Amino acid sequence: MDTIEALNAKILKITMTIKNQHPELSKYLEEMPVTVPDEKSPAIALLNLKHYFESLNSLLKKYIIEQNSKRA
Repeated sequence: MDTIEALNAKILKITMTIKNQHPELSKYLEEMPVTVPDEKSPAIALLNLKHYFESLNSLLKKYIIEQNSKRA
């Protein structure tokens, strides 16, 4: 299971990948909800970060698949 720190690192890494390698997707980053840590309930914060990472990952994977199918 990921920690909050590990998920934040993953989110930073995938966000930088999107901005550096696929800047055309940056507009979608602004539309995604921002997760705010909840100190009263760390489990909720962890779950929110996990969902946010999964949505970023899904966005990137779908885009790459779509781009590859257009090139074929």
